[in-house]
Amino acid sequence: MTSHLIGLLLGTEDDWPTAFEEILRRLGPVKDFDGGEHAFDCERITIEPFNLRDKPRYNLVIDRLAYWYYVPREWLKKVAMMDSVYLLNSPFTFQSMEKHAAYCAMMRLGLKVPETVLVPYKNPVDNSRYAYTAARYNQPFDLDAIAHKIGYPLFMKPYDGGAWRGVSRINNVTELHAAYDASGEMLMHLQKAIDFDVFARSLSIGAETMVMKFQPDRPMHERYAVEHDFLAPDAGLEAVTIGRLVNAFFKWAFTPCATLVKGSDVFPIDYANACPDVALTSLHYYFPWAIKTLVKWTVFCLATGRQPRLDTDTRAYFDISDLPDLDYGQKLDRYRKLADAHFAVDEYRGWLSHLLRGGSLPAGCGMGGLTWPERQSKAPPGRGRGLC
Repeated sequence: MTSHLIGLLLGTEDDWPTAFEEILRRLGPVKDFDGGEHAFDCERITIEPFNLRDKPRYNLVIDRLAYWYYVPREWLKKVAMMDSVYLLNSPFTFQSMEKHAAYCAMMRLGLKVPETVLVPYKNPVDNSRYAYTAARYNQPFDLDAIAHKIGYPLFMKPYDGGAWRGVSRINNVTELHAAYDASGEMLMHLQKAIDFDVFARSLSIGAETMVMKFQPDRPMHERYAVEHDFLAPDAGLEAVTIGRLVNAFFKWAFTPCATLVKGSDVFPIDYANACPDVALTSLHYYFPWAIKTLVKWTVFCLATGRQPRLDTDTRAYFDISDLPDLDYGQKLDRYRKLADAHFAVDEYRGWLSHLLRGGSLPAGCGMGGLTWPERQSKAPPGRGRGLC
């Protein structure tokens, strides 16, 4: 029997890790296509000094910490590059998880990202060279003219934002200057507001994507509405494609994507989040799907020997974008094929069917679609080990 150890690199969370640990424990050994047995365990990783030549004990790591904590980030780079540990989100593309780079990439692919302008800092950055550089090279600009060209209403939000930090809806010049003055040393985007019919938020975990109706004006525990027919089939398929495309492009496997749907148009406005919200108090109804899918994807990667990809094959996507004879829908179809191939969707689907037939997975753990109703369960907390 082959044993696999999954490391959980955590910050303040305890709800979903507890559920993950219990579901993995209940799973027991699983058989691969050749009849070989695989056993799985997981531990919570602690932070400590590490030798760059140390061999890690973990085969796969689910990271929720390194997007802001540099010690574990550098450990993740080491174990990915030197030891082929499988990581759900590549630490080498964290820079792209600042919204700016991800906006640029998806605009390059022709997606309907709203008009977006980056404006300089309101206040000088804390660098002794800034004053000289700014005096010599920074050009004056007309904030009012930029906003007028984009058109009101618009949003001002940090280029590297997350968790709604620093986001302001701007309706006029007075609000524009108030928000810009308050931005301080945050580098800001101005982005055109979309008059939408539906706010859809998807969560992609490996080969599965769940699209949920999102209500940002409601309390946190009511934001994910339990509605299953809120998108037309074509819009739902496009929302799934966009979420999976972003992940495949940057070699991530565990991120959300927010889209605004107006008629038949789907506008991606917020994606590339290194630490998606999977709290029980947020997802509620969708929490069981998220945690079971996280278990399924990690077990699939380990049992099938899936190899980590550190390189981003952007040219394959750009070549599609540059084809003049393809319309938007045809390009999306080709992007989807690349993304599905990256996540081995057919193999994953077949693997789940194989396990279900063999009794290794309980009923209800097959492939998800646009919605996935299941109930949640409680479980005791797990244990921890260090960066080794």
